[in-house]
Amino acid sequence: MRARAIVLAVLLAAIPLGVALAQDGVTKSHGLSLFGDLKYGPDFAHFDYVNPEAPKGGSVHYSAIGTFDTLNPFTLKGNAAAGLGLDTDTLMVGSPEEPASAYGLIAETVEVPADRTWVQFNLRKEAWFHDGTPITPADVIWTFETLKSKGHPFYRSYYADVLKAEQVGERSVRFTFRNGNNRELAQIVGELPVLSKAYWATRDFEQTTLDPPLGSGPYKIEAVDPGRSITFRRVPDYWAANLPVNLGRENFDVIRYDYYRDMTVALEAFKAGAYDIRSENTAKLWATGYDGPALRAGLIQKVEIPHSRVSGMQAFGFNTRRDFFADRRVREAIGYAFDFDWTNKNLFNGAYTRTRSYFDNSELASTGVPTGDELRILEKYKGMIPGEVLTKQYDPPKSDGSGNIRDNLKIALDLLNQAGWSVKGESLVNDKSGKPMAFEILLDQPEFERIVLPFIANLKRLGIVARVRTVDTSQYEERMRSFDFDMAVVGFGASQSPGNEQRDFWGSATADQRGSRNLLGVKDKVVDDLIDLVVSASDRESLVTRVRALDRVLLWGFYVVPNWHLSVSRVAYWDKFDRPKESPKYGVDFMAWWVDAAKAASLELRKASVAQ
Repeated sequence: MRARAIVLAVLLAAIPLGVALAQDGVTKSHGLSLFGDLKYGPDFAHFDYVNPEAPKGGSVHYSAIGTFDTLNPFTLKGNAAAGLGLDTDTLMVGSPEEPASAYGLIAETVEVPADRTWVQFNLRKEAWFHDGTPITPADVIWTFETLKSKGHPFYRSYYADVLKAEQVGERSVRFTFRNGNNRELAQIVGELPVLSKAYWATRDFEQTTLDPPLGSGPYKIEAVDPGRSITFRRVPDYWAANLPVNLGRENFDVIRYDYYRDMTVALEAFKAGAYDIRSENTAKLWATGYDGPALRAGLIQKVEIPHSRVSGMQAFGFNTRRDFFADRRVREAIGYAFDFDWTNKNLFNGAYTRTRSYFDNSELASTGVPTGDELRILEKYKGMIPGEVLTKQYDPPKSDGSGNIRDNLKIALDLLNQAGWSVKGESLVNDKSGKPMAFEILLDQPEFERIVLPFIANLKRLGIVARVRTVDTSQYEERMRSFDFDMAVVGFGASQSPGNEQRDFWGSATADQRGSRNLLGVKDKVVDDLIDLVVSASDRESLVTRVRALDRVLLWGFYVVPNWHLSVSRVAYWDKFDRPKESPKYGVDFMAWWVDAAKAASLELRKASVAQ
């Protein structure tokens, strides 16, 4: 599965541009769109934003944090290496310019009936694995069945409504759905990474491995230094190199990921020229951390690339499985102890916007109070949802940025008192058990400590003992998989067309499933119902309405203390690359960049000059 498409889905099935409608009502097309026409017709040459004449060659080095011990990213075991999606093709490829569209890759065409109860992918005859064997319907069926039975628990949830896969004719695979209510399922299946049945027949799919698996994508694994680096080389005779979805992309001959202990070490390595491109998520580092001879001489370029991507939710997340976080009022109270305005002013140079929706920076975000169809949906759950859902706009606590949040702490203490907690001496204790409130904030990035420590100081003023614990990436991932944390910095990505993935985020069925993304332990029938409504939305208008309703219920559940977001991508890179004049609407596509040979040669000379 391509790294850029892993598990965060954008999905669909309406009659798009350039389709042929058969007499039996089956739509046959080169692509799929959730609620409208595809941007590109059946004869399109390439995505508009790419340079179709971009030169091939050169290398790019990226960084990764922590370590890895497996080259199989499809199971729960082990820590998978970075970049593994580069070597495996999928049935279809999403468009970074459209909110919910995909075009054929391994599948040449796709067929969907009017009732949407199945989807059929017609495979290209020229599609093959790196060993020269063809990609067949048997490979597609085996991959689907294996991921669902032996793969990461995510797949069982993701494919839950796909009943079976079967071969139809010589080159086609049909997937049958539980019903036609889930418009996403056609392209959810289209994201399927296709693996070789013959290759895995003699290997244990469920075990970790450092043997490069047989792939079909634009790159092959060339070298592996376990836990330290992984190198991919472009396949010179890649079967899909000239397809419209790939033209102008996959331009580097070599892609390498080097692993670093933490972000601080990684930044210093970048400034020393150890790797080439870096996406920066820390405002202070972006403002001051790159200063040095290379930046001042123009050897390092810093750019901010605007995007219209849904922000998703980064936050301090509560593990509601813990007794002391089970009460909504406690979670709300703790949110008043986080002073974002002071943090933004003093630590982020005022760079960020406070996140106030799980779908911020988009039309999907709830605002004001619910009206119209959204209100009608929510009124059905009156008495089952917080009253504020129907009467108030959600906004996280604010301050004047001075650091004095006494008023907010008074509100917090009142909420804690209502929930059965009282201050005795200098400790907040439970009125029934007499136990003090104490919890751990789990981190895997030391850089976050400077943000968490002022939060902890404010909690202390409420009598709450909070401790920060920073662990290595492997330990962090294992603890998150087993829900072994009190509070942690969590992230929930969002697509332009949310759907089936919401079940894994918030669905009751995944709350106790090890390895699921329901990290917070959400178990709420109303949330389950609203997710079902989102999944079954019949058009864009109803999708937006239903997502907003879900957003409100999640926000007023106080499952998180929202952090912040940015509407640009901050990228620093050594000056040997060129890139398309325009970036796609929904994010940066580094695979459309290329090495400029003249710049690369000049860079080496300039590096030597600066070093002197």
